[in-house]
Amino acid sequence: MENFDWKNLHFGYMKTACNIRSYYRDGKWSKPEVSDSEYFNIHIAATGLHYGQQAFEGLKAYTGRDGKIRLFRWQENAARLRLSAGGIKMAEVPEELFRESVFTAILENRQFVPPYGTGATLYIRPLLFGSGAEVGVKPASEYVFIVFVTPVGPYFREGIKPVNMMICRDVDRAAPLGTGTFKVGGNYAASLRALLAANEGGYSSAIFLDAKEKKYIDECGPANFYGIKGDKYITPKSHSILNSITNMSLIDIAASMGMKTERRPIPVGELSTFSEAGACGTAAVITPIARIVDPEKNMVYEYCSDGKPGPVTMNLYNRLVAIQNGDAPDDFGWITIVE
Repeated sequence: MENFDWKNLHFGYMKTACNIRSYYRDGKWSKPEVSDSEYFNIHIAATGLHYGQQAFEGLKAYTGRDGKIRLFRWQENAARLRLSAGGIKMAEVPEELFRESVFTAILENRQFVPPYGTGATLYIRPLLFGSGAEVGVKPASEYVFIVFVTPVGPYFREGIKPVNMMICRDVDRAAPLGTGTFKVGGNYAASLRALLAANEGGYSSAIFLDAKEKKYIDECGPANFYGIKGDKYITPKSHSILNSITNMSLIDIAASMGMKTERRPIPVGELSTFSEAGACGTAAVITPIARIVDPEKNMVYEYCSDGKPGPVTMNLYNRLVAIQNGDAPDDFGWITIVE
């Protein structure tokens, strides 16, 4: 779009030209439809409203120096949406329908894909919910799959910077063997009390511990946690955290840098042994952590003493972003050109 101020975009919603919709009825999915409406009609007894049958994904499209639009690891998002759907007994979205809907949403909104060098990207939100009417607690017989897009600015508008976080012990985001491994809205609703309390205390986010024993690091707000110890990249293994695609990618990049990688339970006390720590996810890619405060134990874990991200964190960040933007070779086969 001519004369659009791409460099001053916020990370928020903006209306675009259209979204893509498909409907699951009578045991099959309809062909994707293009709609210019931001709204839809929904039955008052839809299971998505009453029983939480809802899941979503988040991914980004990037414009490279060559002007081509790149999509990062969309197959993993498609697979995770199917996992989430199966986890709460919704109709699964086939990979080909996911692909067609996402690619169509991008191409139909091509004018909203930010140019190379602006720091902005096109955020893509696939959404699946139960639209069929049920009063009893049971899965719906009908579902809606929507893909909408919106251009967003960088999560850190003035450059990546470390933040402070607080360990939360009085709120559980998700229970073991519950829905924590699925990307469903209920997990985010369950986290809001802790996140708002952390914000009110002057912290960027809350760090959740395992719900069973309160001994191990679980999710890091709405993102995955990682710590750096010597030549090791360490991230939690848990039955109640989301498998972040960004974290998966950072593990591979760390290994390619010669680092050892570990996915295992991380005791709270081990926080004192890390030289760097951070949260990772689609929105910010990496959020470096400057300080973790544990109010109940009266403990403070310090990182980034000079106020800058650690060298390993910045190396990981720069390598991943370079692949996403097409500035570095895609040795992992993560990028798909949208055309």
